[in-house]
Amino acid sequence: MDYFRHRTIITLFALIVITVALFTIYTHFPVGPDNGFSNDLIAENQQLMGTIVTIEIIGTKTNAETTINSAFKEIDRIEKIMTTFDSNSEISILNAEGQVDNVSDDLIYVMEQSIHYGNISEGAFDITIKPILNLWKTKIIAGEYPTREEINKTLILVNYTKIVVDNHTIYFNAEGMSITVDGIAKGYAVDQAVKVLKNNGYTSGFVNAGGDGMYFGTRPDGSDWKVGLRNPENKSQSIVVMEISDMAVATSGNYERYFNESARLSHISDPRTGYSSQSLLSATIIAGSAMEADTLATTVFVLGPNEGLELIENIQNTECMLITPENEIFTSSGFDTYLSNN
Repeated sequence: MDYFRHRTIITLFALIVITVALFTIYTHFPVGPDNGFSNDLIAENQQLMGTIVTIEIIGTKTNAETTINSAFKEIDRIEKIMTTFDSNSEISILNAEGQVDNVSDDLIYVMEQSIHYGNISEGAFDITIKPILNLWKTKIIAGEYPTREEINKTLILVNYTKIVVDNHTIYFNAEGMSITVDGIAKGYAVDQAVKVLKNNGYTSGFVNAGGDGMYFGTRPDGSDWKVGLRNPENKSQSIVVMEISDMAVATSGNYERYFNESARLSHISDPRTGYSSQSLLSATIIAGSAMEADTLATTVFVLGPNEGLELIENIQNTECMLITPENEIFTSSGFDTYLSNN
C-alpha cells in the first residue's frame, strides 16, 4: 500500500484494487458549541501519509489544539524520512544508492522491526518487495501483465535478509534492491503521535490514520473506545464493533469489486511468489502498538487464514479477525473479549 502521497488513478489502473477506509470511529457524544465538538473532546483531521489522519483527545480546547498540532507535526516528520516520493528522504537515498549514512533513529528502529517481522513470518512480510511492485506497475501501465519468467527474475531482488543495519548506516548486500516501508511506517507514525499526546499530559484519546488506530484511556463517559469494521457489502453497516482501550487496531483488505475477474490484482503482493494475495478479503489485528497491528495485518493477509491464525496465536496480547472471499470469518481465541455488547 502506498501511504505517502495521493496519486491520480488513471483508467489503466482501474483493475488495481486500492484499500478503502475500513474503519468507522464510533464516538457517541452530544454536539457542542465549539466547531461541532464538546468542550471535553477535541478532534482535528489532516491529510498526511496519503490518508486522512484523525486525532482526538479529551481536555481543554486551547491546550489540546496545541498538542494535537504537535502530534501532526510528528507524523509529518516521520513521513519525510520514510516516503519514497521524495528523492531526499532517507528511504529514497537508500533505494537509489544502495546505502544511506547518518540514518535517523526512527528509520533504524523501523528497519530492525521490519527484519524481525520478516523472520517471524518466514518472509511473508518483506519490505524489499518494491522491485516486484514496480514490475507490476510498469506492466499494467503498458497494458499487459508480467510473465512468470519476469517475476522470477525480479524475485531475486526480494530478500529482507540482505538488508544490513550497521550502526547508523543501512545498505543492501545485493545490487538493484529497493524497499518500501508502507506496511509498517504508518503504524509507527501513529505510535509516535500518541507519545506526543501522552508526553503533554493527555491520558485519553486516539490517533487514527486511514484505519490504523491507537486508542488510549477511555471516552469522556469512562467507557472504552468503540471501533467498527465496515461491512464490505454495505459500508453504512459494521460487521463487528470492538471495544478498545490502550490497544491498537489495523486492517488490511480488499473490499472492492473487480472489473475483470481474470485480472484479480491486489494492493498487497506476496513477496514469496510475486503475485497478489487472494486468500483473504480482510485481516484485522488488535495489538499493543499501531506498528505491530499495521505490520501483522499485512503479514496475515499474505499468509492466509490458517497460517495467519497460527502466527497470531503465538504472539501474546494479539488477536485477529479474518474474512475470506467466500465471507467465512475466522477469529483468534481471544478476539471475542474485545467485542462490544452494545
